Amino acid sequence: MRYYSLIRDEEGFSLTEILVVIVIIGILILLAMPKFTSVISRAKTTEAKVMLKHLFTLQKAYYYENDRYSKSLSEIGFEQAKLITEGGEARYKVEIVQANESSFLARATAVVDFDKDGNLNVWEVDESGKIKQVKPD
Repeated sequence: MRYYSLIRDEEGFSLTEILVVIVIIGILILLAMPKFTSVISRAKTTEAKVMLKHLFTLQKAYYYENDRYSKSLSEIGFEQAKLITEGGEARYKVEIVQANESSFLARATAVVDFDKDGNLNVWEVDESGKIKQVKPD
């Protein structure tokens, strides 16, 4: 009997109080989301930079062996990861735009629109190794 009276005297939160707290947390999350979208977008562009840096390294190695740059990704040993549009994880399609004896230009084009504004992000690298954003998203 005594144990039963202790449980009955305990107070807790009502369903209304819990719902109010959940709504307040939801509002705070909605206010914070726009600040994080630019961070998320920057993180996704890192993928393009890493792939282009790797492609640059492979092109340089190929150049030192053959005295020219290659027009083929497979010839230099670059393997395009499966794109997110094809069920993979890669968000950028990499291609060699032009290559000759003294120069090359490679491009990484986003296959998804990160901020849903209709523009796809594009990055490029050349024989100097400088990676630059050609078209921001």
